[in-house]
Amino acid sequence: MDCQISATVRRSMDGSIEGYQGIIRDTTEMKQKDLEKERLIADLQKALAEVKKLSGLLPICMHCKKIRDDQGYWKQMEEYLAKHSEAQFSHSICRECAEKYYPDIDIFDE
Repeated sequence: MDCQISATVRRSMDGSIEGYQGIIRDTTEMKQKDLEKERLIADLQKALAEVKKLSGLLPICMHCKKIRDDQGYWKQMEEYLAKHSEAQFSHSICRECAEKYYPDIDIFDE
């Protein structure tokens, strides 16, 4: 049991001790509420940290790879992901696209 104890000494007019007075208060319920409050705060902090985390299905065009937003507009994938996550983009080119679109330039060192 968690408890809080308060005690005082009762003295007579001449200063001698006549007795003691004390109160013991059961704080078990209060302690449990504090622990629950701390757990809820931790859960909320975790939820806030994950707010920018994407999940679920994203409607994406199978040809141009644009993503349809909640208002029905089609956005470039980079624009959509940057707005709905903490991702940052740096563009590059993969080997297959380099060979397809720039066949005369050897971009990749063998």
